[in-house]
Amino acid sequence: MTDIITLSDSRVAEVTVQECGEPLVDLRDTPGLRLDRRQADADGSYAHLRLSVLRRLLRAQSLLPAGIRFLVVEGYRPPGLQRRYFEEYAATLRAARPDAGPALIRELASAYISPPEVAPHVSGGAVDLTLCTADGTELPLGTEVNATPEESAGACRTGAANIGARARAHRVSMDRALTAAGFVNYPTEWWHWSYGDRYWALLTGAPAARYGPTTAPARPA
Repeated sequence: MTDIITLSDSRVAEVTVQECGEPLVDLRDTPGLRLDRRQADADGSYAHLRLSVLRRLLRAQSLLPAGIRFLVVEGYRPPGLQRRYFEEYAATLRAARPDAGPALIRELASAYISPPEVAPHVSGGAVDLTLCTADGTELPLGTEVNATPEESAGACRTGAANIGARARAHRVSMDRALTAAGFVNYPTEWWHWSYGDRYWALLTGAPAARYGPTTAPARPA
């Protein structure tokens, strides 16, 4: 993974956060944006993003080819849930690679689940999403959203070569639209895009991240 900056990289943690105080907003109150419930949680956290992130997401959607829309899978993620996901995946990797030390397990785990202390999702600046037709039919992008590197033979990487031409074209469309709207992609996960978090700041050269960890307002899923 020498060609990819993972979230375990010390440079991510070194990024300064200048919290702008922007609120989290509920995507379920946004006309024209389609949400999927596969990652829905009891309090509806998954359906929240920072206000500027939502605005940029709507801008990106307007740049997609005709007849294609975003299907949002998950936005904000509570810190406790992020920690549980990371620890569970790290435990799976340790079982599969008992010879690997803590640093390697952390790096490998970070290719799929962000370390809790720097995770983009806990800032409300990250969104996991895919593409669908106007009627909600999900389009092929090479793997399922949240496919692990192991089960996808690495096809979860945005630039993976082992996917079909149609899936590649859809990934290119997504990349163009979201990049134009100011998002950055986490290269090990084609579905993960963020704005305003530490990873975004590092990749774009911003002087500081706009968003640190935050708390979503309580609202049932």
